[in-house]
Amino acid sequence: MLATGLAGVVSITAAAVFSFSLLSKVVERMVSLSVGIMLSTSLLHALPEAFESHADPRSLFATLLGGLLAFFALEKVALLRHSHHHEGDGHHHHHGHDAQQAGKAGWMILIGDGMHNFTDGILIAAAFLANPQLGIVTGVAIIAHEIPQEIGDFIVLLNAGFSRLRAYVFNLLCSLLAVAGGLLGYYTLDRASSLIPYVLVFASSGFIYIAVSDLMPQMQRRATVRETIPQVLLIGLGVVIVLFLTHRH
Repeated sequence: MLATGLAGVVSITAAAVFSFSLLSKVVERMVSLSVGIMLSTSLLHALPEAFESHADPRSLFATLLGGLLAFFALEKVALLRHSHHHEGDGHHHHHGHDAQQAGKAGWMILIGDGMHNFTDGILIAAAFLANPQLGIVTGVAIIAHEIPQEIGDFIVLLNAGFSRLRAYVFNLLCSLLAVAGGLLGYYTLDRASSLIPYVLVFASSGFIYIAVSDLMPQMQRRATVRETIPQVLLIGLGVVIVLFLTHRH
């Protein structure tokens, strides 16, 4: 409960601070850091943890494939939104473009975000049941990813006419669904421990999909050496953070 609650409150509050001041450079840096944390959490910790179990490797790989395809399908029907666009970010849209797009998207953003947070809670619970260390790292990875995503959500809601306070409160309420998901996951998976490796693999498929299909293409839009060097360094920093948190003495 503490991990899921903190993941929501920290990410929402940090996103509010950044989006209200429109620190676009900070958002870009967070995207790079998120890539390093999410990929290393999946490939260096969660997946090895799952494959060290007694589960059938073929079934785990099938779960990984199914997870990647499921996240692709969910994004296609706009249940998962990872938009980081805002007015004045350098994209060539006419003034007011976002406001026009946001009118219908505001409430859809909140519904999709609530479902996303509920799923995150289940994944954090599965990680803690597998290994408390993995639970902490998974929470950190989710926070790192949620901050840039929530910034995009905040900006859409502000453009849709929400006040800053209202946008913050509604996003915070959505984040509490992670606690509900965590409780459900803990009591369900605790009685069905054989499912934990599959949930870890599914969580990893989500992290990998988001990092590779959403975040990394954003980083490729500015391919100058001046932009690439900080990106690579921050990805490396994300990997180092995960290795530090998962180091076994």
